[in-house]
Amino acid sequence: MEEKIKRELPTKIKLSMLMTPSMANFSGINVHGGEILRLLDQVAYACATQYCKTYVVTLSSDMVLFKNPIKVGSLVTFKAKINYTGTTSMEVGIKVVSQDVKTKEKVHTNTCYFTMISVDENMKPKPVPKYEPITKKEKRRYKKAIKRRNFRDKMKKKKK
Repeated sequence: MEEKIKRELPTKIKLSMLMTPSMANFSGINVHGGEILRLLDQVAYACATQYCKTYVVTLSSDMVLFKNPIKVGSLVTFKAKINYTGTTSMEVGIKVVSQDVKTKEKVHTNTCYFTMISVDENMKPKPVPKYEPITKKEKRRYKKAIKRRNFRDKMKKKKK
């Protein structure tokens, strides 16, 4: 078991919320994917802003794969974590778990990655504090985040 680490800057958040009928897709049974995307963006924003203490904007989202449907009436928990920081950007990893409130059964529904950019009052990119991974899990996530970043950079160059 990993020890509790005291950091100067908070690197993670956890948010749980009930999925209401107003969030349903056209079947009325499951939550609309667009609602989940909206919530993911808000969670990424909250995590990144808490870490860098500035306003942030979304640059990209990667690997938003809906592995399992989320039913209306479920309690959904979003676990967000800073995985990596660049000069002005941060990668926020988010794991989504849906829980049936009656049976307490939990299902992992999504994992995705958002790149958030810190900006100043003129909406110009602003440097962020450097993230230093400490635990083995954090170091593994950090290395994977660098690989994703390199892949995105490679894809951008191919498009040009």
